[in-house]
Amino acid sequence: MNGSTLLLAAIAAGVGVIGILLFRASPRLTFVVWALVLFFVPVWIGVNVGFFWSAITLLTLVAVLTNISDIRLNGIDLIMGVFTLMAATQFALKMTGLSATVIALLEWVLPYIWGRLVLSRVKRSFVTAVLATVVTVAAVLGLIEFATGTNIFVSLPAMGADLYASWGGLQVRADRLRVEGAWGHSIAMGAAFAMSSAFIVAARWPVAVRLVALGIVTAATVTTISRIGMLTLAFTVVLSVLLLPGLDRAMRWSVAALGVVAAIIIIPFVGEIFLEAGDEAGGSADYRSGLFSLVSQVQLFGSAGDWSGLTVGGEYLGAYAKSVDNAFLVFALRFGWIPSLLLIAALVFAAAYILRPGKASPPSIAVASQLPAIFAVALITQAGAYLWFLAGLAVAWAQQGRDADAADDQAALPSLFSMSRTNEDSVFASRR
Repeated sequence: MNGSTLLLAAIAAGVGVIGILLFRASPRLTFVVWALVLFFVPVWIGVNVGFFWSAITLLTLVAVLTNISDIRLNGIDLIMGVFTLMAATQFALKMTGLSATVIALLEWVLPYIWGRLVLSRVKRSFVTAVLATVVTVAAVLGLIEFATGTNIFVSLPAMGADLYASWGGLQVRADRLRVEGAWGHSIAMGAAFAMSSAFIVAARWPVAVRLVALGIVTAATVTTISRIGMLTLAFTVVLSVLLLPGLDRAMRWSVAALGVVAAIIIIPFVGEIFLEAGDEAGGSADYRSGLFSLVSQVQLFGSAGDWSGLTVGGEYLGAYAKSVDNAFLVFALRFGWIPSLLLIAALVFAAAYILRPGKASPPSIAVASQLPAIFAVALITQAGAYLWFLAGLAVAWAQQGRDADAADDQAALPSLFSMSRTNEDSVFASRR
């Protein structure tokens, strides 16, 4: 190792230590940085430490370690704990591969833990405002990407060569660029827009501001040209308007009116695109339905093994080796039926809070709206981490109850960059 490499390593270590100290002192800063990295740093940006750590995975780990707090565990936490134990045990018994185990622990379980912890350190209104703001900015960039045909994120260094090879290319449908931002795929970007829309509806902004932000996010979702993204966005907004407690009547009626206008504009535009796409769009749907031929390979426990060279019922399974666009089936092929059913149960229970009077929240609505997509798309790039973070957040949100809302209502709006130790709403508020 030469001198320049040692110097760079020392600088990186110093920056890392300073960052950890800042995160330890300021949970709000931690969450802001985490949200910015989630939305604006592609998965191929990261570091090699034993294996490649994407920036969002590494930052989630740091966020968890620097914000550990006492929380009240519940049944969903138990389900996730049992799944974690099963995944680790199956790996130890060589029933599951290293890659699948690492993905499960670092991209599913770890973000869930972060979602469970974050509300013990910051207020729900702050989380809502940050996510609503960040997704609106991402949507504006998405519209610029669609208008210019240029994605600035694919120009970032390919630190993870394999990940860049998988997600660094741009997609086109009917000669139109499909917006993907920093998410590496238009489906992942569409899912992020859809999940985040609930936070825009719930944000404590003036009605006009929320409507403009929601309109921007809706337009950006359309530019992903992702059917599942547009459908889940519609589900999320409808459920938010119907179920979010405390939502003012003006917002409910305004969103309903915006929805009618959006439908009049969007449906002809989208219909024209899919008509032009023709066989490509139809083939995408046929591909997803054909994935069910893989069900016969799933074991009760453990990986399905190498099925890529098999033919079942005249169907060559190798056609699906590159991508399995069904998250539940991916779970099952990697870990078996029982662990996969545990994962789905955790998501269903996190979403089920919307069925309890007064318990519906932006994260529970976001998770509920994504449940149909679990059987139609894979949890690719940051989308999986975001979904599992929201599942954990939904549990934490429900546990806090209405008292947290009352406390937020009484809190004064702070300066975002105040350094005051007495201002707990500051991004730089110190740990108490």
